[in-house]
Amino acid sequence: MASVQDIVVSASINLLSALFFLLAFAFLRLQPVNDRVYFPKWYKKGIRASPKSSGPLMKKFVNLDFRTYLKFWTWMPAALRMPEPELIEHAGLDSAVYIRIYLLGLKIFVPITFLAFGVLVPVNWTGETLDNVKDLTFSNIDKLSISNVPPGSLRFIAHIAMAYVFTFWTCYSLYKEYEIITNKRLQFLAAENRRPDQYTVLVRNVPPDPDESVSEHVEHFFCVNHADTYLTHQVVYNANKLANLVEKKKTLHNWQTYYQTRYERNPKIRPRTKTGLWGLCGKSVDAIDYYTAELEKISEEEAAEREKVMSDPTAIVPAAFVSFKSRWGAAVCAQTQQSSNPTIWLSEWAPEPRDVYWENLAIPYVELAVKRLLMAVATFFLTFFFMIPIAVVQSMASIEGIEKVLPFLKPMIETEKVKSIVQGFLPGIALKIFLIFLPSILMTMSKIEGLTSLSSLDKRSAGKYHLFVLVNVFFGSIITGAAFEQLQSFLNQSPSEIPKTVGVAIPIKATFFITYIMVDGWAGVAGEILRLVPLVIFHLKNTFIVKTEQDREQAMDAGSISFASSEPRIQLYFLLGLVYAAVTPFILPFIVIFFAFSYVVFRHQIINVYDQKYESAAAFWPDVNRRVIVGLIISQLLLMGLLSTKGVSKSTPLLLVLPVLTIWFHRFCKGRFESAFVKFPLQDAVVKDTLERATEPNLNLKAYLQDAYIHPVFKSIEIERPAALDEEENSPLVTTKRSSRRGSKPPSSGGITPEVVLQ
Repeated sequence: MASVQDIVVSASINLLSALFFLLAFAFLRLQPVNDRVYFPKWYKKGIRASPKSSGPLMKKFVNLDFRTYLKFWTWMPAALRMPEPELIEHAGLDSAVYIRIYLLGLKIFVPITFLAFGVLVPVNWTGETLDNVKDLTFSNIDKLSISNVPPGSLRFIAHIAMAYVFTFWTCYSLYKEYEIITNKRLQFLAAENRRPDQYTVLVRNVPPDPDESVSEHVEHFFCVNHADTYLTHQVVYNANKLANLVEKKKTLHNWQTYYQTRYERNPKIRPRTKTGLWGLCGKSVDAIDYYTAELEKISEEEAAEREKVMSDPTAIVPAAFVSFKSRWGAAVCAQTQQSSNPTIWLSEWAPEPRDVYWENLAIPYVELAVKRLLMAVATFFLTFFFMIPIAVVQSMASIEGIEKVLPFLKPMIETEKVKSIVQGFLPGIALKIFLIFLPSILMTMSKIEGLTSLSSLDKRSAGKYHLFVLVNVFFGSIITGAAFEQLQSFLNQSPSEIPKTVGVAIPIKATFFITYIMVDGWAGVAGEILRLVPLVIFHLKNTFIVKTEQDREQAMDAGSISFASSEPRIQLYFLLGLVYAAVTPFILPFIVIFFAFSYVVFRHQIINVYDQKYESAAAFWPDVNRRVIVGLIISQLLLMGLLSTKGVSKSTPLLLVLPVLTIWFHRFCKGRFESAFVKFPLQDAVVKDTLERATEPNLNLKAYLQDAYIHPVFKSIEIERPAALDEEENSPLVTTKRSSRRGSKPPSSGGITPEVVLQ
């Protein structure tokens, strides 16, 4: 059990780590040689250029103006200075709304913290119950928790009243924020510049037709069923193998450039490499000749594969990006069912071109269903079986717990310094290490499910990660922690007393979560702004690969907000704050510091560093709102269960009202706001179309959309397209290559469109 001294040690270690990261960042960001690492967003916008200075050569690499070092802290007020409308224009609505998640945390928990410390902390501290319980490990921090209130005491009225206050304040804050985000989204969409996805629909599971190719079948279907609005389409090629060859070619070219640069710097020695795995084994050969030959070989493979994809009809998958003459036409198609058979002609809003995940467009519809079932099963087993290593981590959460399970280690860990470090710092860092590779695993599972956009992959992965954090990090830590810490009590008491012991042990686990918050939320966030890995990679590329300004631009790694892992991590802090607000209020200041510090750091990163891969206009906010609601309901149920073990079971009907009201509130918000995040109003589409026709009467929309959704590997070449005569576009008759089937039975498939027959 972590004591006050252990918490102080942990806080000291993490504060010093955070301070070191911030000072290192303040120094490194001022050096001209690191300018592209810490301000890449401005370079990508073309606003910032490499620092140029006259005088000593050193000035090109090191900042010799010592006056700037005295203002190392100015990045903080600078990050807060940019107004939100300007931030939205600069970084996009997704980034601005992501920052508002931290702001929401401050809005909720700052008032709750003052209330909890003003009302609940005095009530808990004067309870004096833990001192009278034998064989129970606790610290002075636990005296500030509900565990210190005697069973059946009238003091619990304060906790019940505060539970109501916390619930109503949280719901009010969520409602106001949902309203603000909804208005910002609608304003953003109304003011947004023209984009290809506003006119385009992704159509999947195009049914086969014996007389027409996929491209002809798509054109025929939409000319018949959307005659007034259909404009053009782009079929989808299965170019996954070609894309892999292109990526492999880029890697080989980088290695060739690296060895060529080495040779140019030292012409006396020809660089050599080995042909085996990672260049570590196999035959030793001349590196430049080897990679030149490999490049020629893969270039031939690429050309052959490109020709195969372009000429082979089977390389075209049953999917297409269909574009319309107006936003209204696209909205009608995207939000309606196209056929009486609901498994074909599946239409949805197309992602913006940079948001498309091309590899999954080639997956058949039936295969999608099978993969999603398999991944659901895999997610279940991963989530629940991962609790085993979590339990091992929790055995390290306290000295007492280790001594109960492994008594032979007692002499080594009883020393004062080791004891404080083990209990105050090690548990949090151990859990964080366990979670490092989890986001990559969950993202891979989401990709296997066949989602077609990066934004949908992020949302699906975030959902999995949130479930994992909820089950393993939160409930797993509480359950396994309680089992290890109270092992002696469990073995020596009657079964009827076990629920009471668990009820007391749950708030005691707050000390473990405090150590985790300091490791992840303080030192971890400070490490984010240092950008140590991108810094090292940029300088390695700049030294060995970069030859031109274009190479230097490509060497920059601006990064982006990892919504799939960042948002569920934030939700853990919401959950901890809501659960422990009425139980152990001592945790609340640590959470408030996390939200405030993260708000400043990530605002700076969004302004100067991150370059988002896509823009969804804050489509993720309903998920954020729903997960906070889930945390609120969990906190109410846990408080209800905890009070039932404290001799106040009569309070259950009073507390049962809270989850019922919270669920009603969620349904109300869902009906009030969520439609703005999943549908595009036809009225708004008409307004934008009318305005566009009035301001740009000569706009050639077909030319604008013609190449918007071509696979990236085909961007540099011309794709054969069926010629469409202008008079055919305006003709009420739809041409078809189908042979007449008069006298034959009509086809049973819902995918065959009616043909126009000239008498």
